[in-house]
Amino acid sequence: MELINRNNYTLILSVLLSVLILVVVSCIHDPFIDPTALNNGESNTPGCTTGGAVCFESSVLPIFLTNCARGGCHDAVTRGEGYVLDNYNNIVRKGINPGNANDSKLYKVLFEGGDDRMPPDAPLSQPQKDSIAAWINQGAKNTVDCYCSCDPTKFTYAAIIQPIITNQCVGCHRPESLGGNIDISTYSKVLVQVNNGQLLGSTTHTVGYTPMPQGSKLSDCQLLQIKQWIDAGALNN
Repeated sequence: MELINRNNYTLILSVLLSVLILVVVSCIHDPFIDPTALNNGESNTPGCTTGGAVCFESSVLPIFLTNCARGGCHDAVTRGEGYVLDNYNNIVRKGINPGNANDSKLYKVLFEGGDDRMPPDAPLSQPQKDSIAAWINQGAKNTVDCYCSCDPTKFTYAAIIQPIITNQCVGCHRPESLGGNIDISTYSKVLVQVNNGQLLGSTTHTVGYTPMPQGSKLSDCQLLQIKQWIDAGALNN
């Protein structure tokens, strides 16, 4: 009888040890990160970026806000699969391995097939994926105030206006996801919003218009570029 009890005791210990190992392994592969640890205790890393560094505030956050932090997906209400992707702290909290994009879940899902790919309705562009990868590989820092290279005297559609709209707006306003029933995925669609005043009114957060982009605002330089482009005839140049 004593031998049986000892055997049962050994079996129970073995099962508990196996469960403990599984828990530890799971934690290792899906870690939770303290955001302040990525910025030497600072809330952000201000200043202009140089040498190919990717700015979180101007190049990465807009991608997450317009493509991921939407109703029914990863906003603060829905919290799809436990992810809220509406600000820096939430984005780096889990699914990001600073310094290694290829080992970061939030990057790898961009390349999944079928329903596992994110965003599920339309893939990100290659430049958007490259921006996220470079930002993670550079340490996933909370870089802000990075608009120093913006030149308000340049405002052609192809080189300046279209990239702003693509990064900051198209995620919410494309045929697959028409936020506010507004499509700005092509020049002709953008022109409609120029002519009805919505583009300038929303981006400048003018009273009476829905503030866009959601969760942030374009820099003064970018707003000036848009205004000057519109004043010059909103050409497809």
